Amino acid sequence: MLYDAVEQPGAVSLDELRAAYDDELRSAIDSLGTDAAADAADVSEETVANGVLDLTLEQAASILEHVDGNPDADAIVFEYRDHLLMGMTSGILDVDTLAAEVDYDASGQEVQQAIEGRISSPLSELAAIHHAIAVRNER
Repeated sequence: MLYDAVEQPGAVSLDELRAAYDDELRSAIDSLGTDAAADAADVSEETVANGVLDLTLEQAASILEHVDGNPDADAIVFEYRDHLLMGMTSGILDVDTLAAEVDYDASGQEVQQAIEGRISSPLSELAAIHHAIAVRNER
């Protein structure tokens, strides 16, 4: 579920990681149906059809929980955030260093808030954080 969409996320480009996130969500949307996926995520059908990387982690998890074998949305969110935090620990990364390595303009505080879920961040930004952590850990 998202954090394991690619076996070695640090060995692929950020665009490839984002594409893997997109593929995982598209697969869930295809099995659930666009209407039901939009309802589950509480977004428009247009967003589900065209902008899944603009979804927040919570919205994406609300869709992914409907795939057989996946845990509920809260567990998906917890596992994703836990994976990022554990990766930071393994890579000996602080939020300021991580902020300097992501491909969008964010302060260390904003990166920390995104990881902890205190601010709403689109999947495209969380993928950038995930990628930066994975690159550091796979060196």
